[in-house]
Amino acid sequence: MSDNKKVTYKDAGVDIEAGNRFVEMIKPLVKATTRPEVLSDIGGFGGLFSLNKNKYKQPTLVAATDGVGTKLKMAFALEKHDTVGIDLVAMCVNDLVVQGAEPLFFLDYLATGKLSPEKAVEIMKGISEGCQQAGCALLGGETAEMPGMYQDGEYDLAGFSVGVIDREMIVDGSTINTDDQIIGIASSGLHSNGYSLARKILLEKMNLPLDATPAGLTVPLGETLITPTRIYVKSILNLLRDFNIKGIAHITGGGLIENIPRVLPRNCKAVIDCSSWEKPDIFELLRDGGNLDDFEMYRTFNNGIGMVLVVPSAQVEDIMVRLSGLNERAFLIGEIDQRKDDEDQVLLN
Repeated sequence: MSDNKKVTYKDAGVDIEAGNRFVEMIKPLVKATTRPEVLSDIGGFGGLFSLNKNKYKQPTLVAATDGVGTKLKMAFALEKHDTVGIDLVAMCVNDLVVQGAEPLFFLDYLATGKLSPEKAVEIMKGISEGCQQAGCALLGGETAEMPGMYQDGEYDLAGFSVGVIDREMIVDGSTINTDDQIIGIASSGLHSNGYSLARKILLEKMNLPLDATPAGLTVPLGETLITPTRIYVKSILNLLRDFNIKGIAHITGGGLIENIPRVLPRNCKAVIDCSSWEKPDIFELLRDGGNLDDFEMYRTFNNGIGMVLVVPSAQVEDIMVRLSGLNERAFLIGEIDQRKDDEDQVLLN
């Protein structure tokens, strides 16, 4: 016998009213990121953005997309959701600015099994804050409620950003040559990479509680692991206005070993002095706790360097002074040397 009871979308686990309430709740967060070029309000089928073509000779769009990865597990465990949005924005806009592009707008994708508008607003606070730090507009996004796809209380995030640069000003590393110097800008910690290994070492192998403060750390482990990724956009754009920045590498997954070669000509190698900068204590804890060798450390984690600049020797001192004025901690970490065909492109000393 068939059941004639009416079934609604809410019965299936999707609450349209909650979604509508969430949209209303985040309107002030979206408005806080607006730019003059934004032509649409949140809620449309697509965000409208008018490019100021008079500002560029050959405007070239640059796009990037990324997520937060298993760092989200830290947000779930700590019930702290107002910073992972900063990570989401950072992972996209930092990839844009390494090519010299100014981020224009950002879109987010939030997927969850059951939408909690209050929790989702906390996530959006971070996304709004990240957009403000990067100077880009939160142009739109998508919130997907998918019953059965995620564990209770869990969600996933993805982001997409578009920037612009004059074609002749693109930073691509093509002019890098021997005797150029390498500047490293400090990270705020792990950023958003290596968390699968970090969780395995710290939480499984060492069995450390998130509210503990292991020797060497100044704050509890959970607070250390949830620290948001630093957004370098405004500092890098400031440098590009006045200095010859030949190449820029965002140190994400793959660490120094795999990200620096992405901006080097094939005949060049980066010689890095690993003793030239201060490494946050979390990296020493990971090294010792996991018994990691140098290769694993420098291919998995940023080890305290979130962004790398390749610059002419004559400009190093002025760039370091400028970075200090921009509240960035910077270190001269190496130089560019001639590379033989069979050599790696990054040499760690």
